[in-house]
Parts: sequence; structure tokens; C-alpha cells
Amino acid sequence: MKFFLISDNVDTQMGMRFAGIDGVVVHEEEEVRRELSDAMQREDIAVILMTERLVSLCPDLVYELKLNQKRPLIVEIPDRHGNGRTKDSITKYVQDAIGVKL
Repeated sequence: MKFFLISDNVDTQMGMRFAGIDGVVVHEEEEVRRELSDAMQREDIAVILMTERLVSLCPDLVYELKLNQKRPLIVEIPDRHGNGRTKDSITKYVQDAIGVKL
């Protein structure tokens, strides 16, 4: 089983290639939807890595697939410009989930 990258920049793609991860570079929502759908159909892919910017182009599709498909796993990764999350986003997520202030 393999990892597969869907990225919006060549730098991320090259870095992942050094780690042995194949992928594509896309920029438009239609391209993202097409590549994600194609990757979901491949039997050899276990994990799809997507940059945050691309997830933000079609969040409805990504979250629907995350909720309703057992495989492959879709993982959102920050791009080279950092991430869009707030400083303590994991802590806030846990607090919201269990209702206890950490």
C-alpha cells in the first residue's frame, strides 16, 4: 500500500518524491476533484496526502469522502507557507470534543 500526494506546489511534490511518495500538482477545483476521485479508485493507495489549500477548494467532497469511505485515508498537510490553523487548534479540538478545559 502506498501514499499519494495531491499538492498545489512543486516544492511539496519534490520533497515527497525524495521520501518515495508519488503525486500530482493541481491548482483548480475541477482538477482537485478529478485527481482525488481517481486516487480514491486506486487499490494500491492507502493514504492520500492533500495540502490545506486544496482541501479548502472542495471541503464538501473531502469531508464527505472522509466520513463515508473506509479507505484510503485522506490526510490534510500544511504547505510550505505554513498552515491555516490557529496556534492551539489541537487543544481546542480536544476541549470541544470532551468538554473539559485543558
